[in-house]
Amino acid sequence: MSAVDHPPRSGERAPGDGEQASAEFEPHITAFVCNWCTYTGADLAGTSRLHMASNVRIIRLPCTGRIDHVFIVKAFERGADGVIVSGCHPADCHYTAGNYHARRRFGVFRELLSFLGVEPERLTFSWVSASEGGKWADVVNETVERVRGLGPFDAYHGLAGAATPADDPFAGYEIPAGEGDEAPTSSRAGGAS
Repeated sequence: MSAVDHPPRSGERAPGDGEQASAEFEPHITAFVCNWCTYTGADLAGTSRLHMASNVRIIRLPCTGRIDHVFIVKAFERGADGVIVSGCHPADCHYTAGNYHARRRFGVFRELLSFLGVEPERLTFSWVSASEGGKWADVVNETVERVRGLGPFDAYHGLAGAATPADDPFAGYEIPAGEGDEAPTSSRAGGAS
């Protein structure tokens, strides 16, 4: 099990179960956070014993500018119902412009989420500094409540499970043996090697 994997749900909500099942649903949230600001803010929230939902799995990265779209898609694929991306405030990045890159990247990524069949409301993007433990607790609680209202995210599991090896157009294709199997050699002008 990797850091992004979420444990299987106990008593997962079945379609048509209504409000009772909705009250039992506890979302799995993956948070990709900056090492320098948000991670420290989350630590401050914990050491200050601020009340916040406990269903967030934090993955610490050096900078939000390092977070690739694939990380977020993989989090959904591996069981996350929602994702938080949080880092230093603009002009406060320890790597000068990483948070500016992240902000630009995730503005575009929200549109891609809709194309993939993921409600954009499942992704939260925020700025939390090291001294904002209370803000981190608010971001966590608001995200958990919003995702709880959306219900479990099962759409991506259906898409990921739909592809089978039989669907692979290159399955069973082998490159014929013969010429070209040797490593290419280069000859230098002038004859000496």
